[in-house]
Formats: sequence, C-alpha cells, structure tokens
Amino acid sequence: MNTAIGDELSTADRPTNILCGLMQFAAERGIDSNGWFAGTRLQPEEISSPDTRMSYRQASTVIRRALAALAVEGVGLELGGRQNLGNFGLLGLAMKTAPDFGEAVRVGLAYQRNSGALMDIALAEHGDGCVAAVATAPDEACDLLPFLCEELFSSVLQLVRELVGPDFRPRRLELGYAAPRYAQRYHDLFGCEVRFGQTRHAMVLDRRWLELPFASYNPATSNQVMTLCRMQMDARPVCGETTAALESHLRMRLRDNPQMAEMAAELHLSERTLRRQLAEEGTSFSAVHDRVRTKRAMELLRDPTLSIVAIGGRLGFNDAREFRRAFKRWTGRAPSEARRSGD
Repeated sequence: MNTAIGDELSTADRPTNILCGLMQFAAERGIDSNGWFAGTRLQPEEISSPDTRMSYRQASTVIRRALAALAVEGVGLELGGRQNLGNFGLLGLAMKTAPDFGEAVRVGLAYQRNSGALMDIALAEHGDGCVAAVATAPDEACDLLPFLCEELFSSVLQLVRELVGPDFRPRRLELGYAAPRYAQRYHDLFGCEVRFGQTRHAMVLDRRWLELPFASYNPATSNQVMTLCRMQMDARPVCGETTAALESHLRMRLRDNPQMAEMAAELHLSERTLRRQLAEEGTSFSAVHDRVRTKRAMELLRDPTLSIVAIGGRLGFNDAREFRRAFKRWTGRAPSEARRSGD
C-alpha cells in the first residue's frame, strides 16, 4: 500500500454519523452492536458524540461487521432513506440558506466531509443539458461499494427533495457494480433509470435544477451559517487512530485525572507502545491530555452557574490554584478572563 494512501486511511478525521445510523438500525432489531468495535479502539458509547472522529480504516472494519450481523438486503437504501435536512447539521442549514440550488450544491461539495460521508463527490459536466454528481471511494472499500453508494445517493436524494421539493427526480443513476437481487428498490426510490455495471458511480440530473432560486434566501443568515460551517471545518481534528482513541477515553475520565499507564491499559497497550504510537502520530500523552482538558474547560466556563473551583474539580484538579496555573499555561489567560471574554 502506498504510504500516503495508508496515512490517509488511518487518519481519524471523519464524524461517526454513518456508524451511529447502523447502531440505531441494529438496536431496532434487537441486535447487539458492541462486538463490531472490537480491536478498533472505537468505543460504542462514544459513537454518538459530536467530538468523536474515526479513520476510514476503522469505519470500514465496523461496517463490514455490521453488514454481516444485520444480514439485511439494501440496508444502505434503508439508512439513506431515513435522512432529512436535520441529519446534515450545519451543512444542511448552510445549503438551505443558499440563494439557489446551484450554490447549495457548491456549498455541499466544499464541506461534504463535515457530514461524515465515506465517499467523495465531485460535480462533472455531462451532455444533454445535464451534470453528474460522481462519487468515489478508496480501493480499500471496494467490497463495500453497494452499501456506500446506496447510503450516499439515497441520503442525497432525501436532502435534495427537502431543498427543491418532492418532485425532484434524477435523470439517471449510474452504479459501478452488478445489479443486486433487490434492484427494483432502486427504481422505486429514485424514480429514474438505474444502470448497473457502469464505469462510475454517479447521479445525473438536469442542469435546470441548479438554476432554481430559493425564496427563503437571506444574505445575513446565509453568511452567519457559512461562517459556522467554515469554523467547523477548521476545527476538525487531524490525528491518528491512537490519538483519537486516547482523546475519547480521556474525555470520559477527566475527573479522575488518569495517568498514562491507566490509559495504556484501557487501550490494551503497554505504556511504551502507547508512547511510541503517539510519537509516530506527532504528539504525546501530556499534549493530548492538555488539549482535551482545555476544550472541556472552555465549554464549562460558558456555564455561569459553575464556579472556577467546580470546573477545576471536573477536570481532575483538587486545588483551584493548580487549575488556574494549568489553564494559564494552556491558554495564556486566567479562567476568569476567558469567561469574561465569552470565547
């Protein structure tokens, strides 16, 4: 495997939306999903947290196990068909507040990673007055393409119908794998021609849809939401799997002020191995611990009912003076200054 590709696949930079959906789907059927995460360093109880990030490799492992356990045909169509504008969070709101559908599409493409998608979409020119939304995935996920395409394109379909109206129909759906036994479900859901065994994965639509204006457009609201979208993208952590796993465990144990040996044991690693893996990912235990505590401290300082002493206690400090010194070291400011500034 190419080193650059391998690094990309093991970078924990993706929200866990798709795994959250699979877990909910399993719970509805009385299926225990905890075993899906064995050996991945992802914690089932953290999957619904907006702070949790996973790598492509981790996501692929869990999805393979989920599909085997669920044994449901067309589970991707089922999951995607449940989506609505709210499931896309800030990205959905940013698209909704765009001046027209064409701009909404451009916003969606620019910030698509915010949604936790496991396929990348690009807009390509197409003949006959059409454009095509072409989806790609790493070779590592080639066995998951039916599920990934089903989930992605059915999610996009629901989103677009909320944006432009229930009458939206793609011109055509092109898929690079053989038709499954339940192929008729594709036709029923998308309401268009579906071609299997193609050279790409694409949703083809009439260009006229891109020109559709949104009557609810408000420039001020649109700018505000776009600013938040950019902030969300900029704040997205770029770290390795070990770093992300350590952050996840630390978030749940901050009050206990856990030490490196304890965290290594929870991650089923020796202390030496944890130190080495963190160094390979360009960080250290103390740096990760401080980063997690800083973020949590800033969140708690927004609650005016919490005293500085109480906040320090939640972060594992028994002495308020020790917390103040640590916070000053992390941020260059005293906790009281940060609270007054409202950051």
